[in-house]
Formats: sequence, C-alpha cells, structure tokens
Amino acid sequence: MKGNLSRKLLTYFLIVIVLSLSSVGVVTYTRASKELDEQSARHMSQIVNNAMYQTDLYLQNYDRAMTSLLSNQDVKQFIDMPRIDGYDYYSFYSSIKAYGIKPLFISNPEINNVYIISYNENAIFAFNSGYDQPLSPPEVHEQLQMLKQRTKDNGLLSALNTTILPERKNSVITLARKIKGLSSPNFNGILAFEVQSRELSTLWGGIDLGEEGYFFIMDESGEIVYHPQREMIGTMVPDKLREQIGASDAQMFEGGEGNKKQAFVSRKSAYSGWTLVVSMPLDQLKKPISSIRTTTIAIGLVTLVLAIWLSQRFGLSITRPIRVLKNGMRQTEKGNWVTIPVNHYEPKDEIDELTFSYNLMVKRLSELVKQVYEAELTNRETQLERQKAEFQSLQMQINPHFLYNTLETIACYAALKDSDEISEIVKAMAYMLRYSVQTNLEEITVANELKHVLTYMVILRHRIDYEFEIDAAVPPKYLLHKMVRLTLQPLVENIFQHAFPEGVEPHHYIRVDAGEEDGIFWVSVEDNGEGIPEAKLAELNERLSSYRLTDDHGSKERVTGGIGIVNVHRRIQMVFGEEYGLRIESKAGEGTKIFMLMPMSSQGRSDQ
Repeated sequence: MKGNLSRKLLTYFLIVIVLSLSSVGVVTYTRASKELDEQSARHMSQIVNNAMYQTDLYLQNYDRAMTSLLSNQDVKQFIDMPRIDGYDYYSFYSSIKAYGIKPLFISNPEINNVYIISYNENAIFAFNSGYDQPLSPPEVHEQLQMLKQRTKDNGLLSALNTTILPERKNSVITLARKIKGLSSPNFNGILAFEVQSRELSTLWGGIDLGEEGYFFIMDESGEIVYHPQREMIGTMVPDKLREQIGASDAQMFEGGEGNKKQAFVSRKSAYSGWTLVVSMPLDQLKKPISSIRTTTIAIGLVTLVLAIWLSQRFGLSITRPIRVLKNGMRQTEKGNWVTIPVNHYEPKDEIDELTFSYNLMVKRLSELVKQVYEAELTNRETQLERQKAEFQSLQMQINPHFLYNTLETIACYAALKDSDEISEIVKAMAYMLRYSVQTNLEEITVANELKHVLTYMVILRHRIDYEFEIDAAVPPKYLLHKMVRLTLQPLVENIFQHAFPEGVEPHHYIRVDAGEEDGIFWVSVEDNGEGIPEAKLAELNERLSSYRLTDDHGSKERVTGGIGIVNVHRRIQMVFGEEYGLRIESKAGEGTKIFMLMPMSSQGRSDQ
C-alpha cells in the first residue's frame, strides 16, 4: 500500500474498526433475529394450541348436550319409526320438544335450533325463537342426504358450515352426528344443532394478535368454517396455502402474495377434524428485529466516527516525530551528518529512544566513515596482492604423481626398445609442461584447452596401455570462446582416477561439450562411470559453495596433492567472479556430468 504512514495507520485502524463493528453487529443481529423468530414461533404455536383447546372444550360442551337427547327413549323410537304423520308424529314431536329440546334451549341459549331426521325421513325441527319452521319433504330429503355424506360414520361429532335457513348462511355452525335407534345397532338418523359462529370469537377474546392478526377455521374439505371476515366463510382455502397448512405440522411458515407477507401457524383437532389457523403480519413479528437493526447501525456509526477521530490523533502522534527523523536521514544520505534536536535530555517513549539512538549513530558513523575510507585505500592494495599470489599458487599446483608416473613410463620404454613411442611421450610431456607453467595468460580458448587434453591423452594411452578416445562434441562456434587455462585437463584426469575404478572398459566413454543458456557459457565433461553417491555429492557441492573469493581464512579441507575439482572451481571464480564455477550432476551407477560455468562476454574481472 503506497502513501504516507499516517494514511496507512488510519486505513488499517479503519479496517480493524469496521471489521470489528461489522462482525459484532452481524453476529448480534443474526442471533437476536434467530432467537426472536424462535420466540415468535413458540408464541404463535402456544396461541394456536390454547385456542384449539378452548375450541375443543366448546364443542365437547355441545357434544355432552347431545348426549341427553341420545338417551331419550322417545328420540330412539322416533328414529326407528317408519314414515309417520298426523297424531303419531305430533305425539313424538310434543314429547321430544317438551322433555328433550326445551331443557337444551334453557341451558344453552346460544343454540339457534335443533333438528332430528331419521333415515325414513321423519323430521323434527325446533327453534329457540319459539316459532318452528318445518321443512318440506324435498328439503328434508336433501338435508338428510347432505348430512349423511358429511357426518362421520363412527357417530362422532362433525362441525359443518351449513344451515337449514338460507338467511343464516355463514353466520351459524351446524354440529351434527349420526345416531342409533332402539331396534338396530346401526345408525338410523341424524341429530344436529345450529349455533352462532360468533360464539367462537368469544373464546379467543383474551388473545392479542395485534390489529391485523386473526384466527380462521378450516374443515377437512378445505372450506372455511369461521373467519372474522364474514364474506370469507364458506369459501375454499387456496390450494397453495392449504398444502402449506397440511405440511407445517404446527410449525410457523410464511405465506401471502406481494409485499403483504403473513406468518401462519396451524393446528388440527383430532376431536372435531377442524384446523385452526392463526395469522399475523410478518412485519409485525419482525418489528423488534427491525428496532435492533436500527439501534445497532446507529450505535455502530457513532462508535465508528469516534474511533476514526481517535485513530487519527494516535496516528499523528507517531508520524510527526517519524517525519522529523526521516528528514534527518535524508540529510545523512546526502553526506550531511545532521543530528535531530530534542527538547529534553532523557527519552520518554520508544520514538524518543529512536531519535537519541539516531543522533548517536550519526556521530559514530561520521567518525567510522573517515577511518574506513583511510583503511580502504591500504586494504585494497593488500587484497589485490593476496588474490594474485593465491591465483599463481593454484596455477602452479601440478600433480607430482602424474610427472613421476610419466617419467617411469618413459624409462620403461627406453629400457625395452628404441621406439617412436618414447619420442611421442616426451614431446607431449614437453608441450604440457610448457602450457602449464605459463603465467602471463590467465584466459585461453576452448580449442587450446582441448588440444591440451588430447596431448594428455597421448601420455595416458601409453600409461594405461589402452586406446581410448575422448568424444569432443564442442560446436565449432564455441572453439574460440575464452575459458580459464588448465581447467579441462584436471577434470578429465579426475575421471580416470575415480570414475573407472575397475579400469577402462570398451563401453566407457568421456564426452566434452559446450553451449550457452541464459547468458551463461558452459563447458561440460561427462562420463558413464560409477557416479557419485548422493551423500558424497551433497558434501562435494557444499564444499564448492563454501570456497569463495571472499574467504578470509584458508580452509583445512582444500584439495592437496594436485589441481583438483575444488581448485578448478576456485580458478574460474577468481577469473570471472563468484557467481561462476563448477556445477556437478551425478547418479550412482550411471555416471557424472561436470559443468564449467563462465560468462558469455568471455571477459574476466578487471582486477585480474
């Protein structure tokens, strides 16, 4: 993030504050919303359970009232009678009304009328108003068929939204049941009460559902039996809402269309078969949650503004002295050793300590720079002389065993016979000695190094008594590229000493190649000998990486007794720089490949 420190501090403080307030607000609001939703669901479930309990008690009260008529002998006889009229009908009518129905009207004045219809279509109608209005035979027949179809076959009470008087439609509820006579155990008639539906609302008068909350009752067919809006009574509940009511199982669910969302909780009565549904506007239930959200946002904004002000003050208290310190450092970068003035002598906080330390540093640096500058002039000359001496010492390290073995071979040939081989060996030896003792040329071409290796192979062929050719696969364009003298032959010699411990076999080979990659010129020496074990390879690479031109102390692990791999690595580094040298790749049992890495510019360091 770019910008000054005060802006960064303000930004980070703002991020922390906003994240903290947001996380606390979201978690608080989410948990409060969830708990209020659960509380609302429990509250509405409790309401509908209590309302259904009161409704069942209300219906059971009428069920018990019917029991008194069911035990009346005149009622049972009337049910069993064939079609009667005249005096016989009047006799039953008078007895049943006087001793059975009138006591019901007295004890239950809310009953509008009572009627009994036998399956033989004998009917008695009694009205609480005192004026009986008998139905015509076709009306009795129609009423009987309807009640037989809609009442329960087990004789339990059924609550229906119907009436025998059209003018009272949707204002009364019919409570009916199938009844038995004296002569047969089968049901042989219908007993029904009609009561005012508004009596139901008195049962729930103590329940506060708000201004827009209400109850309604749905029968088993989906028809609305009771609704506070009278025009809704007798209509069918919409299919989608009916499915939700059937699947809710006394659990709260949301319904409604458009923006007018309602929360519903239903409960079905096993006694009457009715489903009591309580409905409340969703926004009324969510009102406490909205209040919590508004309060949380308001408090969060006030806290955010206060926190931003405090964080800005805090950031300035840090950045102001740092700016002063930064300006002092800029002067120091320009070589002006300027100290920062302070108004007190003892540090009060960490920034004061930093200022005091800076002043002390400036004072000491001004003294040390002067000393270092003077010492650098002297050390530079000493270092150059030391590196030159070390380079010449490495250059002159020639393996004495090789010279001894070569002279021994010449002596053997001289003793045995007068042969051209002696001349060949001596000439090759003279060339190698002349090539190795030159000190005025630190860089040589790849072609010269290859010629030196081929001369070495002339002598080696006589020593091992085996014709062995080196595969020189160097592309012609690299033959005149510069490389360090006496670096290729030691690597080839190392192969004969270590890669073929059991002797040179026909399947063995040594290949010399060259190339370039990413601005690096490399010359490789590859063999298919026994390779280097992984542990020894790691140790060797570690030694190569530790031998740097900047070593101030001689290492006890330097290779002695000849120009070895480490010395070749050192020679390349001393000519071209520490980023160059040897890189070794090897697998035990498969062979080894050594890369000499040099710059493409082929120019050594200026100090060499």
